[in-house]
Amino acid sequence: GSSITGFILLGFSDRPQLERVLFVVLLIFYLLTLLGNTTIIALSRLDPQLQIPMYFFLSNLSFLDLCYTTSTVPQLLVHLRGADKSISFTGCVAQLFIALGLGCTECILLGVMAFDRYAAVCRPLHYTVIMHPRLCALMASASWFIGFVNSSLQTVLIFLVPLCGRNKIDHFFCEIPPLLKLACVDTTVNESEAFFASMIILLIPVALITFSYSRIVKVVLAIKSASGQRKAFGTCGSHLTVVSLFYGSAIYAYLQPSNNHSQDQGKFVSLFYTIVTPMANPFIYTLRNKDVMGAMKKVFCRSFDSR
Repeated sequence: GSSITGFILLGFSDRPQLERVLFVVLLIFYLLTLLGNTTIIALSRLDPQLQIPMYFFLSNLSFLDLCYTTSTVPQLLVHLRGADKSISFTGCVAQLFIALGLGCTECILLGVMAFDRYAAVCRPLHYTVIMHPRLCALMASASWFIGFVNSSLQTVLIFLVPLCGRNKIDHFFCEIPPLLKLACVDTTVNESEAFFASMIILLIPVALITFSYSRIVKVVLAIKSASGQRKAFGTCGSHLTVVSLFYGSAIYAYLQPSNNHSQDQGKFVSLFYTIVTPMANPFIYTLRNKDVMGAMKKVFCRSFDSR
């Protein structure tokens, strides 16, 4: 057992010059994340044309990304500019629980969003019947529920491992792999359990996404008009880009043996899916989306006219 009351997050403390650069870059990225995702949520609420299943799930994703980034980045920014890099034991438990829960929820939600795109492209005449508001709410709620149930189990199992006084975490936030490295006992069972849980949470949604898009491609290729094909690919292209960014980094981080990559690589991969992907998501969905761009213009014009 141990009587640890807090941890030291080493982060990038061995590279002081990098810390200064990272502070500026991450602060800009975090502000863009707040701006972009808040805009998506607001537009989905304000514009009646965006009150359809696709944007219901997208606003869920934006809210999730806001919470996910906020669970780690503000603390990282404080640590990058100060000498005190400590986090309380309770704070570490809470951070692991929240960040892991939100990450798992995003995995499942992206799979649900792929099913929504499948229904829209492959079953357009029955889309409103299939994607009924109750079903949408149920699928979104299930994503959050499953994500946080898994996080609860993982968090309890991780903090049952004896640390024997070790409290220096070679990472910038409390995450499973660096926490397991503090253990003073064999963690093979814990690593296997975490790997198995990660496989389920990651690969089942990937299978659903693969199935959905394989059917979508068949339908799109059968569309004779070029404009119809462009519209179908346009509505799915943004989602595929987000899926590739998120799952690529998550699979790299969680579905390979810990000795296959350095700790520094793990930190930078974690930076990618905790700040870069949440920042990029709203821009990916808006820049090529005429509906969102149109809604944005209407809101700005309405606010300008009111003045």
